[in-house]
Amino acid sequence: MLIVRVMGGLGNQLQQYALYRKLERLGREVRLDTSWFGDKILQAGAVTSRELELARLQPPRCRIASEDEIRAVLGRLWEEPEKIFARVRRKLRVDAGRLFEETDMYHPEIFDMDDRYLAGYWACEKYYADVLDILREELVFPRSGEAEIQRRNDDVAQEMEDVESVSVHIRRGDYLEDANRSLFGGICTDAYYDRAMACLRERFPKAVFYLFSDDTDYVRERYRGAEYRLIDWNRGENSFYDMMLMSRCKHNICANSTFSFWGARLNAHRDKIMIRPSVHKNTQLCEPERMKELWQRWVLITPQGGIL
Repeated sequence: MLIVRVMGGLGNQLQQYALYRKLERLGREVRLDTSWFGDKILQAGAVTSRELELARLQPPRCRIASEDEIRAVLGRLWEEPEKIFARVRRKLRVDAGRLFEETDMYHPEIFDMDDRYLAGYWACEKYYADVLDILREELVFPRSGEAEIQRRNDDVAQEMEDVESVSVHIRRGDYLEDANRSLFGGICTDAYYDRAMACLRERFPKAVFYLFSDDTDYVRERYRGAEYRLIDWNRGENSFYDMMLMSRCKHNICANSTFSFWGARLNAHRDKIMIRPSVHKNTQLCEPERMKELWQRWVLITPQGGIL
């Protein structure tokens, strides 16, 4: 059995679910471990507090790992202290090597593993590119319980179908905080967005840019003109509808954020153009040829505005 740990925000949860579905499609016995969301201590190192939003998209094939199944593979529950882990491991004769933690952009070896607990974010497109069509059919955004929110989203989704619509995700908020700036800051620069928008304008002179951001004052000030539309009403528990609206656009410009990666991945337009930054974190070494192999069909743009 393989167990995939689910953690982080909605974009990361979707990546972990996508890997789970890919493994299922390969005929593997696989479970999801969602216990991270019930433990505030486990979330202490997270950029932001998170909830299991994946469940709101009504995935039809979720088999959740029981405590017994987790212990059988990992030798413990994740939250149990290491000294308890060691004692249980000795009792059950469980190999500590059964925990596999992501350390690289792509680990093809996981597809040959068995009896492993897989902990990581699995952002790389190559893991599950061939099951994205299936995921687009399976994952369903529910209708909002707030009539006005639903009406506004319905109206703008229809408008997106009628024009050459481009979603633009500008994530600032938590990325500007001291704890996160060194890791995530300075990647999606003004030069990045200027070049990305220019690429779309060259192909589609009448492109309309739908702006999604956690810093609406900044976006409203910087992007003025008839070609821009600011989406600023999906807040709080409705914030995940921004991903739904991104997916309804014909093309997508992403931040270094898995949230907008999934807005682009769930976009069903066959001739879509998807743009993302050349790196996700400042600790990542950009290897152009490898990035192009792992992120096929994506346009990769550097912080300086260059295209790989």
